[in-house]
Amino acid sequence: MKTETRTSAAPPLICDLGALTAPDLAVVDALARLRRAAARHGVRLVLRNADGPLRELLAFSGLAAVLLVEPDEQQDGGHGGLLPGLQAGRQAEQREEDLGVEEVGDPGDPAR
Repeated sequence: MKTETRTSAAPPLICDLGALTAPDLAVVDALARLRRAAARHGVRLVLRNADGPLRELLAFSGLAAVLLVEPDEQQDGGHGGLLPGLQAGRQAEQREEDLGVEEVGDPGDPAR
């Protein structure tokens, strides 16, 4: 049985979103599915002409780090496709629980 090998030299799939006027979560869902399908075929998805509201939705949904948005010097001021204040490759802060700390209530207080 012959297996097909995929090379990383495959050209990227460029999705031009310039005509998109009112992005919503359905658009974000479709882009996430498109990225997943492209990855299954060894192709990189690149979003072109993604405007501010779409970039905000991508950041809100947590997909800004997964979906590659082409940088647009006029729209994002040279931030490389990220919203101002976001850093690529960073994880959300995780806090450790304080061990051994228990809340003690006064037996005379009514239950809340």
